[in-house]
Amino acid sequence: MDIRTLQYFLAVAREESISGAAEFLHMTQPPLSRQLKELETELGKQLFIRGNRKITLTEDGMILRKRAEEIVSLMEKTKTELTASGENISGDIYIGGAETEGIRPIAKIIRTMQQQYEHIRFHIFSAQAEDVAERIDNGLLDFGIFIEPADLSKYDFIKLPSTDIWGLLMRKDNPLANKPTVTPRDLFAIPLLLSDQEMVKNEISGWLGGDFNKLNIVATYNLLYNASLMVEEGVGSALCLDRIIKTTESSPLCFRPLEPKLEVGLNIVWKKYQIFPKAAAKFLEYLQKEYR
Repeated sequence: MDIRTLQYFLAVAREESISGAAEFLHMTQPPLSRQLKELETELGKQLFIRGNRKITLTEDGMILRKRAEEIVSLMEKTKTELTASGENISGDIYIGGAETEGIRPIAKIIRTMQQQYEHIRFHIFSAQAEDVAERIDNGLLDFGIFIEPADLSKYDFIKLPSTDIWGLLMRKDNPLANKPTVTPRDLFAIPLLLSDQEMVKNEISGWLGGDFNKLNIVATYNLLYNASLMVEEGVGSALCLDRIIKTTESSPLCFRPLEPKLEVGLNIVWKKYQIFPKAAAKFLEYLQKEYR
């Protein structure tokens, strides 16, 4: 199994047909079909369900697709790093993190670097901490922004100056909107949406004093925007961090902080003993100058 075979596999998975993938790859169908059959034989797994109109992935095929995308992406990232000019600092920097207002200080550094290094490009990946950590560990991301609490034992890190505050995102016609803060007792009587991250559940459970099971959690989410639409439609109110969803006067939503206050810090992390290409090393230099 080589990179080219994985690229063929991904093309078929994307186009959902041999003919469409062959056209995209500028090759004929027979050798492409042969490559796919050889791949299935090598792995000892059926990767495709071949229907009359389209090809779909089996469960094993979906697993391979995820890993193949990571492998091909890492190959392209490595190729870019090795072919970057030795004279001018250029290249790509990959940063991942959860949705948080804490991205602002990072954005300011990016803006400063843009003015000085026009050939550096930044790629932002938004996801849960577990997904970001996996991509850092696999070399697909250079840096990650973690919301506390987080396991930082495998990483070097810089604590960012920003903090986030937990609270309740709700409709403005919710009776709790008339209160300046939200207490544990307020939450027990209403339907809630909560992040599906285990660390978040532990954090909220600690704040509740161990009464987590008293909450009426009607839905979970991984990123907040879709959850905010469910809040607008009256599904429930969302326990979340402040300043991710805009709650302006025209918005039907509002945010009220928890009482007692639940505040969390932010860290930007990278793998220990990481050897960075020039662009990422320069970004780290800016980070250290700004926050150390």
